[in-house]
Amino acid sequence: MNKNVKKKIKTFSTILFVLYLFLLIYLLFFAERFGIQSFEEREYHYNLVFLQEIKRFWTYREQLGVWPVVLNLLGNVVGFIPFGFILPIIHRDTRNFFFITFSGFALSLCVETIQLVTKLGCFDVDDLIMNTLGAALGYIFFAVIYFIYKRTKRRNK
Repeated sequence: MNKNVKKKIKTFSTILFVLYLFLLIYLLFFAERFGIQSFEEREYHYNLVFLQEIKRFWTYREQLGVWPVVLNLLGNVVGFIPFGFILPIIHRDTRNFFFITFSGFALSLCVETIQLVTKLGCFDVDDLIMNTLGAALGYIFFAVIYFIYKRTKRRNK
């Protein structure tokens, strides 16, 4: 792949990453709750018990319905896959599983803390786990595709 194509891919990925971050911010902070209550009327919500919310959603899946369960359990994972996939495309130095996984955890911790402080959500340790898993899976998808690309490139030489 020539330098011009690589530059276009990097530019497109950067734009996509910025759009992803804006969408993530919107969905996590503003989509459902913004403007409904004043700050003073809102309450602090948090869960510090490992796997409590995951178990609760699974236990009450029939009463809640399929969509809320899927949205909560898989949404947190899927929502962070682009982070782990796109970041290594943009920055070569981030092509490390542990770096991406830790960065996904750090971003998730920031999001959860902001949700707690602003009372626009719930600080949930289960979300930290699922978001971090999503970032790790995103990197694994990137690594597999990159490995196939490199292997194909070597064969064609």
